[in-house]
Amino acid sequence: MDDAHPVFAALYDPLTRVVESRFRPHREWLAADLSGRVLDLGCGTGATVPYLCNRGLELDAVDPDPHMRSRAANRAAELDCAISIEDGTAESLPYPDGTFDAVVVSLVLCSVDSVEASVEEIVRVLKPGAECRFLEHVRAEGWQATFQERLTPCWRHAAGGCRFDRDTPKWFVSNPDLEVEALQRVSVGIPPVAPIIRGRAVRS
Repeated sequence: MDDAHPVFAALYDPLTRVVESRFRPHREWLAADLSGRVLDLGCGTGATVPYLCNRGLELDAVDPDPHMRSRAANRAAELDCAISIEDGTAESLPYPDGTFDAVVVSLVLCSVDSVEASVEEIVRVLKPGAECRFLEHVRAEGWQATFQERLTPCWRHAAGGCRFDRDTPKWFVSNPDLEVEALQRVSVGIPPVAPIIRGRAVRS
């Protein structure tokens, strides 16, 4: 898949500006009480960057889209935030084993090629006892799931590979090297971008 989506990158922030205020408490939750070296996986245009900056963290970010990375870098510069932003995919992260004290994932796993492989990579780059915090929109149930399935083929081509119908939590729960310590549905999504869940998983 082509990882460069210049139109989607340009439109992402204007289109999400109104709903982003509803995500604020959940992005704050993603960043709360973290320490050490932290990876913002799939940083996009940098929506989570303001919540991670100026907290005494050593920050890294990765995203496959050069247009998204450029916007994230500009946002970090405006905040005078020291962050290293690399080119890479969730399925093949450009970091050694056991690099991070935490990985933050926000509205990313809907667009990866493989959620299972992405979770395995998260596990690989986490230190033992380190954690992953995630905020993702996922597959619904009943007629809403059917609606998502029908929309997804067209939507994913327009929206950087985003899929509405991902059963993301199961890959965290089923990974033998992760213990899911929190998993809850939050009331911020609007169908078909709903439900939205947030969770915390610790590397064994």
